[in-house]
Amino acid sequence: METFRTRLRAIVTVTGCALAVLAPLPASSQKAAVYDPHTYEPSLVLRLPEYCKYTMFFNARVPGGDNKVEIEHWKNLMGPTFIHMHHYCYGLMATNRAIYLSPTREARNHNFGVSIGEFDYVIQRAPADFGLLPEMYTRKGENLISLDRGAEGVGALQRAIDIKPDYWPAYAAMSDYYKDVGAYAKARDWLQKGLAASPDARPLTRRLAALDAEQGKSTRSKSPSRAER
Repeated sequence: METFRTRLRAIVTVTGCALAVLAPLPASSQKAAVYDPHTYEPSLVLRLPEYCKYTMFFNARVPGGDNKVEIEHWKNLMGPTFIHMHHYCYGLMATNRAIYLSPTREARNHNFGVSIGEFDYVIQRAPADFGLLPEMYTRKGENLISLDRGAEGVGALQRAIDIKPDYWPAYAAMSDYYKDVGAYAKARDWLQKGLAASPDARPLTRRLAALDAEQGKSTRSKSPSRAER
């Protein structure tokens, strides 16, 4: 019988990739910097996974969300956890609000903090084999890192990898973190681990090439010129 994790594999891949490449929101949408779970900012809703508009509360506020056939489809696919998924969608909106609509560091941190609580709500209630857990832990890890809580963020990313060893977005986030703090050897190590687990992950390949190029440029700049030898 097809497992629940297998049925959600396509969803994990699509949402994991899409969330990593969100385009900046238009200037006209840059308002309401502090997150309110009852504010369904259209520019943020449009950037959510398709299933979000069929979750609780969203289905009454988002156009098309009251489609009973779609609601039943996602309920059958996600099982009992679907009743909690509006919290994950709120967390994603809070994340995007932090990144794109927060004019101050205080507002940004507030919105990231709200997202953590929303993610945890679902994580704590989902079964161990729930297919979207690796994505949830990865998003949580990225946001903890954005809050300068690196050790906790690394722990969340490691949890995503423990659950799904070939989930490349977690390796990418881990490598990005170590690169940002100047730990290039660790950044490379996580990319190599990710490629060993998921050889076809082009985002990891591109990161490794960029890291090699950056380190090569740094090495050349430190080498003495011919005139100095």
